[in-house]
Amino acid sequence: MKIFLDSARLDEIKQAIDWGVIDGVTTNPSHVKSAGGNPSEIYPEICRLVSGPVSIETIALDAEGILREGRALAGISDNVIVKVPVIREGIKAIKMLSAEGISTNATINFTPIQALLAAKAGATYISPFIGRLDSAGQKGIDLASQIRQIYDNYGFKTQLLTAAIRHPEHVLQSALIGADACTMAFPILAGLFDHHLTDTVLHQFLTDWEEVPKWIGGPYGD
Repeated sequence: MKIFLDSARLDEIKQAIDWGVIDGVTTNPSHVKSAGGNPSEIYPEICRLVSGPVSIETIALDAEGILREGRALAGISDNVIVKVPVIREGIKAIKMLSAEGISTNATINFTPIQALLAAKAGATYISPFIGRLDSAGQKGIDLASQIRQIYDNYGFKTQLLTAAIRHPEHVLQSALIGADACTMAFPILAGLFDHHLTDTVLHQFLTDWEEVPKWIGGPYGD
């Protein structure tokens, strides 16, 4: 499963790249606002930093406007994925962008039928917002699981990208149902490394090592 960072903050993106575990980045208008910069500067810099796909969202609500914005965003870099909401005009625009060879991420997805339509339109990714469904009293991972089954039933090439991740358990659930990718905020990504027993056992090993005779000239230094 590919792991994406859901952020527009350059400091977070650089740190995640340094960890060596992310395959791409997803952004949205709220992230750009939080980053506090100019998108004309932020987007090209993210694309320069990240070798994998970078999802950047359109703002227009009509197909022609989405198509115009999508072409401009795709012109920033070869690794741009144009994010488009799964509204009627969005699905229409995804069909047109796909016909032009522009990769798309069908976003703000909350039903398996929306995901079916996005796949039929040729979306590269579908982004079900599983955490937001959890917050609304539904089980978000069930949506992702249903999409996985539908796509497998009919051989759709659209990749399942779970989004609105709220905790590491969502990442685990995404991997277990066979999601192609999962995108998460920086604190959640950082938390994937952690378990208190890892810290406890590591401390024990290092403490015991202090009582071991030193290996002069060995791999642990003089």
